[in-house]
Amino acid sequence: MNPLMTIKGTLAVGFILALIVAFGMGSGIDGLKAAAMTWLHVMAGVVWIGLLYYFNFVQVPGVGKALAEANDGGPGPAAINKYVAPTALLWFRMAAAVTFLTGLSALASIGGGMQGIVDAFTFSNGMAIIGMGAWLGTIMLFNVWVLIWPNQKKILGLDGLEHSAETIASAKKVALLASRTNTALSIPMLLCMVGYAHQLA
Repeated sequence: MNPLMTIKGTLAVGFILALIVAFGMGSGIDGLKAAAMTWLHVMAGVVWIGLLYYFNFVQVPGVGKALAEANDGGPGPAAINKYVAPTALLWFRMAAAVTFLTGLSALASIGGGMQGIVDAFTFSNGMAIIGMGAWLGTIMLFNVWVLIWPNQKKILGLDGLEHSAETIASAKKVALLASRTNTALSIPMLLCMVGYAHQLA
């Protein structure tokens, strides 16, 4: 059976290839241990930001178009809202949490423990660029869990409650603005992540 026919098989192939690279071209188990948390941080961040961009560049315009065409015999947004959005939002918020937690661990690793986290968030001891990235990521995490997710539950009916049209309209505005804020913040945040690794001062 072809492992690329399932998402689990595809991920397994990816991890096996990464291990081959780590042991074949890298410094083996010691190098892998040193890089593991940063590697997981970047992987989770790719999922998080990838879904953020999907929502903003693909799903929101797609749902808007589906709503506009629903009265003309179009399919409407029901399939996206029922089958795609809940799963995408689960991966989105879990990836946000994993990115943040592995980011803290990576800061501790590169900064010598808890002091690395403190240095990053206070822009001290050469940690200003990565610290700015950490602050931007923290704001983005707040937006995901405090503004986007609770309002998406109302919009999609995932909280099990009935909401008025006004409440849903308000929830849509808050979720959209928080998501657009995160999209804007992701650009300098990614610059900070890459910049730290490449000595941006």
